This record gives sequence, structure tokens and C-alpha cells, in this order.
Amino acid sequence: MTRILVIEDEPQMLLGLRDNLELEGYEVQTAADGEEGLAKAASFGPDLVILDVMLPRKNGFDVCRELRARSNTTPVVMLTARSAETDKVLGLELGADDYVTKPFSITELLARVRAVLRRTASPKPAAEVVQIGDIEVDLTLHQARRDKARVDFTAREFELLRYFVQHTGQVVTREQILNEVWGYEEFPTTRTIDNFVAKLRQKIERSPHAPEHILTIHGSGYKFVG
Repeated sequence: MTRILVIEDEPQMLLGLRDNLELEGYEVQTAADGEEGLAKAASFGPDLVILDVMLPRKNGFDVCRELRARSNTTPVVMLTARSAETDKVLGLELGADDYVTKPFSITELLARVRAVLRRTASPKPAAEVVQIGDIEVDLTLHQARRDKARVDFTAREFELLRYFVQHTGQVVTREQILNEVWGYEEFPTTRTIDNFVAKLRQKIERSPHAPEHILTIHGSGYKFVG
């Protein structure tokens, strides 16, 4: 599960960010000042830090500066009420990966978080050929075979299957799939995901109505089991 550290001193803002991030499936820890934030960054080992600029004890610029001085390359999204271009430039020069000015919509922030995580991720190299039940899938050649018979997928079906394979054992939400496979600029619905999953199950499951590989996790999304 992707871990996010939120360093923010406004209690309501901190609570709102934590709740919305957890609803997106992230593991979240919080800190209310810069010193606590640095300590949590060391102990929690987050995959991304959401960092307010105006903090007690140590401001966000100093926190970002110190993280980078410690060779900590964790992506940082800075939050601030300041809108001056010089402040944004300073944050980015100190090593922040993105900069969001208050007030902002939670939808925008979540999109920024996903974008930064995509840009900075070091994905595990997926195996070129994977076995899913009795089907052999070549991720490089975009081909699949059951015994010697070819199993045909549309381009989108194959990208969805690749996404599942790359996240084997992880629970992924429909919103994550929409963003990662369809892209933030497109506007399909979560029902689209269910339809494509149904098509994939028809092709890879021995019993599509009792799937062994693409499992529905009620209230969350899907989990792929190889």
C-alpha cells in the first residue's frame, strides 16, 4: 500500500486530507509541525510527503531543505496560502516535486498526488512472460496463448491485464484503474471498469462467475492473484 505523510498544522485541514487520502486507499500518517514531520519521515518511510509551508517549529521550506540534505528523495507536494511566484520557485528549487496553492479542491490535490507518484515511481520490472492459470501471457509481444491456441485481447483489455499483473496481490480501486489505465484526461465511468473486468474474466478464468485470478474486493475494488 502506498504510504503518504501529511505535515499540516491546521487541524481541520489535516483531518480532511487524511480522510480523503485513506478513502483513496493510501496508508496515511500525519504530523502537526516541522520537527515532528521530519521524525515521521524517517520512521514511517513514506512514498510521498504532503507538506504545508507555514508550520510551527520548522517551516515547510526548511523541512524540504533538510529532507534533501539527508539524501531523502521522497516526492514532496507543498501546500501554501502564498501565491507569490518567488515562493513557488523557492519550493521547487529546494526539491519539491509539485506546489499547490490554498484554497484548492481535494479532487485537484488527489490528481496531483497521483501524477507525482506516477512520475517518481520506480516500478518493479514486470516479467516478460507470465503464467495465469492455463494461459501464458507475453507482456512484451502483447500475445497470450492457452496451450497452442491464441487468446485475443483488445489493446485496452491487454493494458488492463498488464496493470493487474503489475499489481499482483494488491487491492486497487476502480478510480486508480481509471486514472492509470485510461488516464486522468479521459472520462469513462467506474462501470466501464466492471465491464472490462467481465470481458477479461471470460478470457482468462476457467469459471468467470467464480473467478480465481481477478477477485472483487467489495467496497474497495479488485485484487489480482496470479
